[in-house]
Amino acid sequence: MNKNRAAVAAAVCGALLITGCSSDFGSDSSAEQKSSGKQKLTVMIGSSGDAETNAVKAAADAWAKKTGNTVTVVPAQNLEQQLGQALAGGAPPDVFYVGSSVFANYAKGNSLYAYGDKLKDKEDFAETLRSSFSYEDKFVCAPKDSSTLGLAINTKMWEDAGLTEADHPKTWDDLAAVAKKLTKGKVHGLVANASYNQLGPFMKQAGGWITNADQTEITADSPENVEALTYVKKLLNDKVLAFPPQVDAGWGGEAFGTQKAAMTIEGNWLTGAMTNDYPDVDYQVVPLPEGPKGRGTLSFSTCWGIANKSAHHDAAVSLVEAFTTAEQQMAFADAYGVMPSRTSALATYEEKHPQDKAFVDGSAYAQGPVTLPGFTKVLQQLDTDLAELATADPKKILGDLQTNGEQILKSNG
Repeated sequence: MNKNRAAVAAAVCGALLITGCSSDFGSDSSAEQKSSGKQKLTVMIGSSGDAETNAVKAAADAWAKKTGNTVTVVPAQNLEQQLGQALAGGAPPDVFYVGSSVFANYAKGNSLYAYGDKLKDKEDFAETLRSSFSYEDKFVCAPKDSSTLGLAINTKMWEDAGLTEADHPKTWDDLAAVAKKLTKGKVHGLVANASYNQLGPFMKQAGGWITNADQTEITADSPENVEALTYVKKLLNDKVLAFPPQVDAGWGGEAFGTQKAAMTIEGNWLTGAMTNDYPDVDYQVVPLPEGPKGRGTLSFSTCWGIANKSAHHDAAVSLVEAFTTAEQQMAFADAYGVMPSRTSALATYEEKHPQDKAFVDGSAYAQGPVTLPGFTKVLQQLDTDLAELATADPKKILGDLQTNGEQILKSNG
């Protein structure tokens, strides 16, 4: 899960910024470009497993056969370390995964070749995803897939509690009520990660968020966000919501798969985990409940980054175009469970994977991540604070987030 949606951690950011922050962002100022003859490209990925690795290799081989070029796909053992070292050392892979939550760190360091505006049918990528991978008004890199959050429900536990489809929670009060009814013995009604990645939707549902729409202002300490965290805190104190460590689980999906949780809040990466690790657990996914101000979910993605220092820009763009056709995105979806980033492919995806309808529908109103350079550490501190939410003051958590966020915004100039 983490490999798919967060390619690089904050520890790498310093190394990336060493590569230089140019006023001519996205231009190639160092590599002599090779535009003819057979070319050898390297693609570095943070793979979720053999299925993903083999699917990317198959797509790369098909493009290589068609073009006469050669592609080597490298599934990194530690993407954040290997990629950070390669970029800082001046010998990066030509194409690589970049998570939306850390994309801006690479962009600010001028490590990325900005090719997004050259792509055919670029508008076919969802606007939220294009925004997540834009920097200084340039669409930098193509989103390779997309994920949103939904509410996963254990079917048997739901029925055993006397609940029906009519009881699927539509509001916060509904969620609290069914979570209470499902909490029994060692089973918690709801288990979700103590992270803004899973708890952030409550902010959106309350009408808040961490920044304003164009990320020029930090809005973390708003009354709406306080209302959201106060609601989550009440669920914790009522013992109907638990965080994974409280049930000896590594993440919400594990708690759900081991049936320590009757419900969890996760993205469509849950599908692959349940199929591979917990095939005997019957479940369904429904939309997250609406809050006081309406619907809310989050969007996650990874883009196909192209190194600014690569000598194969044209060939790399051609390869990315092959990776991101609607047909190829569906092949990736079938192989390892990701959701297409192209709007034109979503209808086909939903037809083939009707169980993921809630995830598909969420893409229409999902909130993208904060993509300010240097913000990763701020979000890491927020997650640390959220882990103590049961006994902490929501206003204090959000006040600290406001202060830390404003410092980053100021440092970015």
